[in-house]
Amino acid sequence: MGVVPFWFVHAVKTARQHSATGQASLGASVSAAPGAMSAKSKPVRRGHDRADVRSDRVTQAYRQLRDLIIWGRLAPGTRIIETDVATRLGVSRTPVRSALQRLQQEGYIVASGTGQQSRLSVAPLTKEDARELLAIVAEVEALAGRWAALRPDAERARTVTELRAINHELAETIQTPRPDPYRIFDLDQSFHSCFVEAGAGPRLLALHAAIKPQTERYVRLYISALVDEISSSVREHDAAASAIEAGDAHAAKDAILTNWHNATERLALVIDRLGERGAW
Repeated sequence: MGVVPFWFVHAVKTARQHSATGQASLGASVSAAPGAMSAKSKPVRRGHDRADVRSDRVTQAYRQLRDLIIWGRLAPGTRIIETDVATRLGVSRTPVRSALQRLQQEGYIVASGTGQQSRLSVAPLTKEDARELLAIVAEVEALAGRWAALRPDAERARTVTELRAINHELAETIQTPRPDPYRIFDLDQSFHSCFVEAGAGPRLLALHAAIKPQTERYVRLYISALVDEISSSVREHDAAASAIEAGDAHAAKDAILTNWHNATERLALVIDRLGERGAW
C-alpha cells in the first residue's frame, strides 16, 4: 500500500464531517440506506437489499471523492491509489472502483499508461480544459436563460427580482475593503443557478448538474486572483437580468454567452499568470 500524505487523511475526515453537497458521510449505517426496514415490516428481499446497499456505498464514495476534488482537498495531479482510498474512506475496494470509474468518465480523474501499468490521478487544471468546460456550460446556461425569458410575466418577475437582489449583493460585496472571495463565488453561483432553475427542464438541469461542478474546481482555485474582475461580471449579469425581464429570449441568450465568454478570457489570463496545476 502506498504512503498517504497527512493532508489526505485530514481531507477525508473533513469531508466526513461536512460534505460539500450535503450528502451523508460514508460512516452512515446500513440501516439508514434507502429501503432499510426490519424483517417484520416488509417481506425479506435480501438480494435487492444487498444491491441497494452496494449502490448506496458507490454513490457515497463517488460523492465524497468528487467533493474532495472540487474543493481542492485532493489537489490536481494527485495520484489515486484504489486500496489507499478504500482504507481511508472505510469501505471495500468494490464501491471505490465503481466510484473511480464514474469520476473518470466525468473527467474528474484521468488515467495514464495502459493495462496493469495504468495510473489514476486527479485531473489537472489547464487553460485548454478550462476553455472547453466553460464553453459547454455557457451553451447550457444560455439555453436555460433563453427559456427563462419565455416564461409567463409573473414567473419572470419573480426570477428577475431574485436575480437583481443577488447581483446587488455581489456589487456591494466587491466594494468592501477586503472582499471575501468565497462569498463572491457563492453569490455568482447563486445568480447563475437562479435563472437556470427558472428556465431549464429536467434534462437540461441534469446536464448542468453533471458539468457545472467541474468549473467550480477552477473558480475555487483561482478566485482570489479574479476578484478585481468581478465588477465586469456584475454589469454582464445586469444585462442578462434585463433581457429576461423584457422577455427577450435572444438577448438573454446572448448576454449569458457574453458573460461566459468574458469569464473564460479572464480565467485564461489568470492561469497564464499563475500557472496550470497538476499538469506535467
